[in-house]
Amino acid sequence: MDNIGSGKRVVVVDDSKTIRGMVSFILRDMGFEVIAAADGQEALETLMTNKVTLIITDWNMPVMDGPTLVGEVRNKTVNKVTPILMVTTENDQAKITQARELGATGWIVKPFTPDKLKKVVEKICGAAL
Repeated sequence: MDNIGSGKRVVVVDDSKTIRGMVSFILRDMGFEVIAAADGQEALETLMTNKVTLIITDWNMPVMDGPTLVGEVRNKTVNKVTPILMVTTENDQAKITQARELGATGWIVKPFTPDKLKKVVEKICGAAL
């Protein structure tokens, strides 16, 4: 069990309680403090005033979807340069390009293994951890 995320905070955004729980469990195992949100609007309210190390968001959610959240974070919050990882069932190249253009840092397609998520988080956060 590594502790690379010690003292670091992450926001996990997904409308699926099961996915939020699984991703949160993996990140806590890595030493992160996890803030969970059920949609982009809930996450945005947290991100307006709370600095985090990483944002992990789904693409398809009610109220505010992942791409909208990415754009809002990049334009309006204290987390303008925070890495954002899209974790989604979407694997269309046009959507991946759209997410990158909005400011997403990385992309993982569901389903994924805990090891895959850990490796991508380590790669994206690297020096910040």
